[in-house]
Amino acid sequence: MADVDPSQAGASQRWSGPQRRIGLTGGIATGKSRVAQLLGDQHGLPVLDADLFAREALAPGSPAALAVLERHGSLDRAALGRIVFADPLERQWLEQLVHPLVRERFALELEQLAAAPAVVLTIPLLFEAGLGGLCSEIWLVDCDPQQQLVRLMERNQLSEAEAQARIDSQWPLESKRALADRLIDNRGGPELLAAQIERGLRGGA
Repeated sequence: MADVDPSQAGASQRWSGPQRRIGLTGGIATGKSRVAQLLGDQHGLPVLDADLFAREALAPGSPAALAVLERHGSLDRAALGRIVFADPLERQWLEQLVHPLVRERFALELEQLAAAPAVVLTIPLLFEAGLGGLCSEIWLVDCDPQQQLVRLMERNQLSEAEAQARIDSQWPLESKRALADRLIDNRGGPELLAAQIERGLRGGA
């Protein structure tokens, strides 16, 4: 959902409360899940996942799921993905249905975690959906476009054209780099990734 102008998104205010809120974002298949796992498993930070909240919002029997069934006749994620990534209007319809539910879930979870010193908010469409205000800082997991394409093709068993269409449905990494507070370079191996996360948590350059 690209309803936020990239030239203006970086100017949105950050969360300024006592809690450190790390907004973790990036392009599809750049490695956000791996970074979130390291932050949670190795550093003990609570991790809130927008994709998980979106899946829960579409749980069978939920109002959102019933709306999708009425419109598309199926809740099959693979079939739904083919539809929404091929048709921008259908993708916009689904995002307008699900995004408010995800925002509500973030608000609830953050309220319950108010005493935690730091929280990670994994939000793939953080800039596109204008959610920078939830975060005190934004980390962008970055890689080369060709790496991103190959990883997505292998991960989701997609053709090159299908994978590129999914990448093109989001803002380009070039636009997101200019808006992030910290870049996490995922072009190398696990040691490089772990070292960058350590520096980020310490606040180093």
